[in-house]
Order: sequence, then structure tokens, then C-alpha cells
Amino acid sequence: MRIEAAEVVAAVVVGVGATLLMDAWNLMLKRAFGIRSLDYCLLGRWIRHMPTAFRHVSIAAAAKRRGECGVGWVAHYSIGVSLAMVFVLFPAGDWLMRPTLLPALLFGLVTVIFPLFVLQPALGLGIASSRAANPLQARAKSVATHVVFGLGLYLCAVGIHVGSFLLTTL
Repeated sequence: MRIEAAEVVAAVVVGVGATLLMDAWNLMLKRAFGIRSLDYCLLGRWIRHMPTAFRHVSIAAAAKRRGECGVGWVAHYSIGVSLAMVFVLFPAGDWLMRPTLLPALLFGLVTVIFPLFVLQPALGLGIASSRAANPLQARAKSVATHVVFGLGLYLCAVGIHVGSFLLTTL
């Protein structure tokens, strides 16, 4: 299997775009319904604490670390780009050239495994946010957010496909 540089660039664009759509979704949930998302500074705090502790009783109560906000945001987008690369570059077939919605949505849904079973327990929220103030809402939000990420993968791939088509026909 040979991966072209243009495919890598396209995968990065798809990952950034899908992550941006996910962030827009979370911003809409916050403004319209008061449903807050993960504070990426806390993600950064967790990462900065990893050399000494992977799991916390409450990451919010853990000591602040220098640069945690920047680390959290870089990690958030790096994860989005990495997931997009796995989805776009390694499956059988040529999805990026002929994007379809269902595989992207299913991939987005599968990616919710990481926050539910790794991140949330490590931050002190329990498995699938079982210790959150409203566990059902937190789970539903996680699932919906990751489906939106999958939708973003599809929409960005369609955008790239349409853009490249227009460039070659002009």
C-alpha cells in the first residue's frame, strides 16, 4: 500500500475540519442548552500529570500544570487528525475519492470508546461518566459528539472531492 503526500494532506484537512465541526456542535450545545463540554485545559492537565499519575479521583482537583491549556487543545486536534488519518488512509478501498456517509458515521460512533472507557475514568468521572452529575446526559452527549465528528469526516471529504473536481475542470 502506497500513501501519497496529497492523501496525507487531505487526511489532515479532514481531521481538522471534523474536529472543528465537533467543536462548533459543542459550542452550540453550550449556548443553546447550557450543556458544557470537556474543558480541554483539563485534558492538558491530565496529559501533563501522566508521568506521575494516569488515573485521578478528580482531574479538576489535581494541581494545575504550566501550559495545560495549550497542551489540551493541541492534543484535541492531534487526536482528531490522527483518527481521520486512520479512517482515511488505512481502510480497504478509496473512501476519500468516493466518500460515503455510513462508514464515516460508524467510525465516529466507534471512536466514542476512548472517552467512555479510557478518558472519563482517568479523569475521575468513572466508566461512561458513571460518576458525573448527570451520567445519562454525559453519555448521550459523548455519543452524539462523536457521531458529529463522523459527519464532519464525511462533509470534509466531500468538500475536498468537490474542490479537487472543480480545480481539474476549470
